[in-house]
Amino acid sequence: MSIHEVFMPALSSTMTEGKIVSWVKSPGDKVEKGETVVVVESDKADMDVETFYEGFLAHIIVEAGETAPVGSAIAFIAETEAEIEQAKSLANSGGAAATPTSSPEPVAATASAATPALASQNGSNHKEGRLVASPRARKLAKELKVDLTTLQGSGPYGRIVAEDVEALSNKGKQPAPAPAAPVPTSTPVAPPAPRTPAPAPVAAAVPGQIVPLTTFQNAVVRNMVATISVPVFRVGYTITTDGLDKLYKQIKSKGVTMTALLAKAVAVTLQKHPLLNASYSDQGIVYHSDINISVAVAMDDGGLITPVLQNADAVDIYSLSRTWKSLVERARAKQLQPQEYNSGTFTLSNLGMFGVDKFDAILPPGQGSILAIGASRPQVVATPDGLFGVRQQMQVNITSDHRIIYGAHAAAFLQDLAKLIETNPQSLTL
Repeated sequence: MSIHEVFMPALSSTMTEGKIVSWVKSPGDKVEKGETVVVVESDKADMDVETFYEGFLAHIIVEAGETAPVGSAIAFIAETEAEIEQAKSLANSGGAAATPTSSPEPVAATASAATPALASQNGSNHKEGRLVASPRARKLAKELKVDLTTLQGSGPYGRIVAEDVEALSNKGKQPAPAPAAPVPTSTPVAPPAPRTPAPAPVAAAVPGQIVPLTTFQNAVVRNMVATISVPVFRVGYTITTDGLDKLYKQIKSKGVTMTALLAKAVAVTLQKHPLLNASYSDQGIVYHSDINISVAVAMDDGGLITPVLQNADAVDIYSLSRTWKSLVERARAKQLQPQEYNSGTFTLSNLGMFGVDKFDAILPPGQGSILAIGASRPQVVATPDGLFGVRQQMQVNITSDHRIIYGAHAAAFLQDLAKLIETNPQSLTL
């Protein structure tokens, strides 16, 4: 019997269950190897899931809108049409395993992040306006430098396949003209307009009603509970920001954000304090080769995600700001790739933009430190010449894993961070 189970994949290291956003294929549809069959919502993003097998989607076990544990069967794929009924009988008899048996062979893999799927009125789960291409086509397009948006796919639902990319490349990367005689040439097919995902509706609070947590919110719950067992300590520091504020006003028009400036300042300081960029493991201290700054972002529909500015110490401030803007937009559209939210080595949480003066942040699992940043406000201070003056100051508080980082380490880091921001902020633009 050639019937294969499609299992709920683990789309992130913290994912324990996934929600079916939509089925791209319907029962009885032909599926090709590497073709997207279902869109799954993980604890961080929506991801396309592709099949490793060729055949027919015989039976769907977990319908759209339902959740299933990682590793549980969500559908059957039959290699032949004759086996479709057999797969249905297997499902009806309870033959589908709720959890995988000993090392099951994988049936599906994740592809690129996708926007939330919208079911059409006829019940189809195909997502209008989304660029659909096979993994081989995407790889080939990258190698041949072909813009996929210029192509009209020849596969199901307009899916772009490798042959479409090859055809365009062979024609000098121009859409193939219609094979007509002298005159009319085929009208170029305009690429689909980019679709801006509508924000998910937020359920209105009704007194006495219990509103279930979203997938994102459940992920936050699991992560926060996991930190309870970690012994942490907190250290506060006051930083004068007059120089940083002046720099920000000078380069704000060039697209630079304060978040990028703060991330850059922290990353540059971490070069001198690798222990603050490290994390604990059972084998010892893990010193990370890169300085990747995670920055906490609240999701519009609940939950929290931490997009990562990778190699923030080595990237110029203008590129870093552009990257941050893109990360935030894609985070709120649930389009981030896993490495864009799970590769952080140090986290920033900035509630100062909301006017918060001071707060303590909870240490994320797998990291050694998180820095909480308060608002910058004018304060009356004593100047070195014995007079009084007004300075812009902000309160920062670092939370660190006391298993590997001690108070003196955190204090030295904060001193150097303050020195950089107060005396040499211009270096952040170099």
